[in-house]
Amino acid sequence: MHKSLSRRLFLQGTTAGVSAALAATSTASLAAGAKEIVQPTPLYGPPPGVAKLNANENPYGPSPAALKAMMEASQKGAYYVYDSVMRLKTMIAERHGLTPEHVTLGSGSSAGLAAAAITAAQTGNILGPDLFWDTTSRVVEIQSIGAIKRLPKLESLAIDLDAMYNAIDDSISMVQVTNPNNPTGMLINPQAMRNFCIKASKKCTVLADEAYNELTDNSDLNTVIPLVKDGHDIIVARTFSKIYGLAGMRVGYLIAQPEKIEQMEKYGLGWYGLNQAGLAAAIACYEDQRFMDYSRAKVLEGREMVSAALKEHGLSALPSVTNFMFVNLGELNAEKFRAEMAKENVLIRGIYRDYTNWSRVSMGHLDDVEKYTAALPKVLHRMS
Repeated sequence: MHKSLSRRLFLQGTTAGVSAALAATSTASLAAGAKEIVQPTPLYGPPPGVAKLNANENPYGPSPAALKAMMEASQKGAYYVYDSVMRLKTMIAERHGLTPEHVTLGSGSSAGLAAAAITAAQTGNILGPDLFWDTTSRVVEIQSIGAIKRLPKLESLAIDLDAMYNAIDDSISMVQVTNPNNPTGMLINPQAMRNFCIKASKKCTVLADEAYNELTDNSDLNTVIPLVKDGHDIIVARTFSKIYGLAGMRVGYLIAQPEKIEQMEKYGLGWYGLNQAGLAAAIACYEDQRFMDYSRAKVLEGREMVSAALKEHGLSALPSVTNFMFVNLGELNAEKFRAEMAKENVLIRGIYRDYTNWSRVSMGHLDDVEKYTAALPKVLHRMS
């Protein structure tokens, strides 16, 4: 059931006819003595038999509603987007009691996060925890226009908000908090996060990267979007790449004060780089609670499977509320562990920064999670 839900409408629709035609052609060819066709490596998604657990994707998506909308929108792919952009911005704004001017769209949340970093670098540096999803923030260092100041490591790998607040000085223009954090999967206490944002936003801009917010048990409780409505200098980044299962469709958004939105849109944000199919999917599934509940349940089931397997073999992971887990490998090297798992057709992440003994694994289809748990004892035995 978990594989069929998100494809049901697709399989029952137009492609049913295409599949029938292809089947008939293949049957006729074989009957005429042709050799059996060898299926090529797929252009989209992992090859057959490979458990792709390295990118925090939700393979249960796109939802049936999103698939139907994409099929319809693709027929209008000759036209640039605009009306669909305004509709999605309006939907997001109304959901949070804001105006469309508080919202900007981009290619996933990556475009928005990079624009926020570049905007901040015009007046100062970026402050973040020692370990967070910093790929977009590093653009300021790559372009030599700013720097990232990092907090000292904590043994717990949690984010120390008090230390972060105390580290804000005149050199800092933006503080970035990923919540839940990636790659740790841990969530900050919501009241503590709100208190921090209110205080810190009086000293600099606060960027709250909430890419995994909808995967938590109470997304409304765990967001700081209401603080934007209250007028604070806070940017909230969200994406349709995670729980919505639209990573390949590249739709994300930022919520901030209109003047901040205007500043960030100078650096590649806005409607022009988006596509009809991705926008249609986002509009169709934005309020699809049934699909999100389904996805959360499958993710939880996957985390429980991984937790049990780790415990059985003497390992552990940080407490995660997301669709990935950060595994403590003890004395083992995470990059070597990644390479050994790849030999078992299980793709996971290797070393982050200098956290050489920590390994991140995503929750994919349950049979792919089972591949991970089955490969675990084999790999541990080879590495022992």
